[in-house]
Amino acid sequence: MDKISDVENEAHMARGELYHAFTPSLVAQRKRCNYAYRRFNESEGSRRELVGLWKEVVNDKSPLPPRGPTEEEDDILLQDEPYIDSPIKADYGINIRLGRGVYINCNCTFIDTCLITIGARTLIGPNCSFFSGTHPLDPFLRNGIKGPELGAPITIGEDCWFGGNAIVCPGVTIGRGVTVGAGSVVTKDVPDFHVVVGNPARILRKIEPKEPDPALVEMST
Repeated sequence: MDKISDVENEAHMARGELYHAFTPSLVAQRKRCNYAYRRFNESEGSRRELVGLWKEVVNDKSPLPPRGPTEEEDDILLQDEPYIDSPIKADYGINIRLGRGVYINCNCTFIDTCLITIGARTLIGPNCSFFSGTHPLDPFLRNGIKGPELGAPITIGEDCWFGGNAIVCPGVTIGRGVTVGAGSVVTKDVPDFHVVVGNPARILRKIEPKEPDPALVEMST
């Protein structure tokens, strides 16, 4: 690849095209995220403090609501914010989008070269990994840390459930209400309301929801 500006290099990255990851700018961005998630992982603070520290990880500048009169009431005010059990790891943080009420168990990893979007009310078991970054197969183009990398976005619908140690690969779209079995490696898109298991993950069966749709219940309240 020819030498290009940081702006153009990072635009290539966002589009999932070949880019160089070890420029000073991107190294600095990963260091910022590393510092932020380490603060989050080491905190024993309140729910509000943890929500604020997570916002630092993903570089979310939006303000939290005013503090409630008691800790219990304050927790209710923050109930739609993601619940994340530490430790957690991310590359950049800025490319992670979590919906309302997402829960992430401990030891999860986000290689967020490109956007990783997770829909509302999705539950993620421990030790899950989401890899939106990848490398060229040509070893001479890959060239260690001197060569280019690339990526593709990961999109996960609302109301999904990931068993522990599941892995999602670059470019995968997972539909609404999907269950991913523990230890599965998802390499291809999954349609709404299906169970997938295995390596590579394959459809096991279709899910027929019987309870009221929580998204519609939220809209009516």
